[in-house]
Amino acid sequence: MTDRIPSRTLVLASASPARLKLLRDAGLDPKVQVSGVDEDALTAASPRELALLLAEAKADAVAAELTGDELVIGCDSVLELDGRALGKPADAAEALARWQAMRGRAGVLLTGHCVIDRASGRRVSEVAATTVRFGTPSDDEVAAYLATGEPLHVAGAFTLDGYAAPFVDGIDGDPGNVIGLSLPLLRRLLADLEVRIIDLWT
Repeated sequence: MTDRIPSRTLVLASASPARLKLLRDAGLDPKVQVSGVDEDALTAASPRELALLLAEAKADAVAAELTGDELVIGCDSVLELDGRALGKPADAAEALARWQAMRGRAGVLLTGHCVIDRASGRRVSEVAATTVRFGTPSDDEVAAYLATGEPLHVAGAFTLDGYAAPFVDGIDGDPGNVIGLSLPLLRRLLADLEVRIIDLWT
């Protein structure tokens, strides 16, 4: 296969290696520019609104620093459980409390997506939702998971593509969304901006 030249430059406004890998595995090669947005400083009336607000804030912050015609992608994820938005746990104790609350239950992983087209100034955004059915790991298994350090760096204190995968019984919806970015939703948002995702392949 010959190398493709993307029609536009993509910029991912996120430090998440999982989001970057999802995009690269799908034939995209974005530049990464971390937004610096203080996630803890933003609040919203619902978990869904918070996920969207955070994604838009990240995309806006990075777009404001650019000078070309880039397409900026901002994303942020929270786990909704008992009506609360759970982001990254503050410490191991909070991560332990999360897993004690999640075991044997289902939560909804919400990822806000915002795409800004700097060429036109247009912006589109939406939230993807995937139900996650948690298994029942033992106390020893949870303790071993906490010792990996992984849950401190991810929304909801779990991942679908890492150490926590054996503790997730199943999902209803897009698995990529749980990992950090919904590629089908990204395709639709780009289409709303009159950009074909296939024109961004490398």
